[in-house]
Amino acid sequence: MTLIKWQHRNPLSDMVSNIFDNDLGDFFGKRFSDPAANIIESSDSFHLEIAAPGMVKDDFKINLENNILTISVEVEDQKREEGKQYSRKEFYYGSFSRSFTLPKTIDLDNIKADYESGILKITLPKKEEAKVEIKKEIRIS
Repeated sequence: MTLIKWQHRNPLSDMVSNIFDNDLGDFFGKRFSDPAANIIESSDSFHLEIAAPGMVKDDFKINLENNILTISVEVEDQKREEGKQYSRKEFYYGSFSRSFTLPKTIDLDNIKADYESGILKITLPKKEEAKVEIKKEIRIS
């Protein structure tokens, strides 16, 4: 005979926790995680796109230190609603940070950023010497 440890759990408590942890948290968009990023290379620059819907441009902080580009967001929100027989106050805080090591071919003085339609777009132009493409056929001996 094998003994199995059993814990009595309250199914109602589990159900309420699951609703608040999963369904409502996702419904109200209250979960923060590192956002998706796309990096696209063209002949004269790199384009970095960060998906961050629901933000405003002032929410972002973009820093460059030792060829490391860091994009961070800290959002605090407080909502208050009052009625005849109730008073409700909600607090929300969320943050994320992403860092990217930039190649030495980037012109650090001309980096530009724009936020539009939920996408942060950062243009990382290449230095002039990095734009020159050398094409050469190599013979096999």
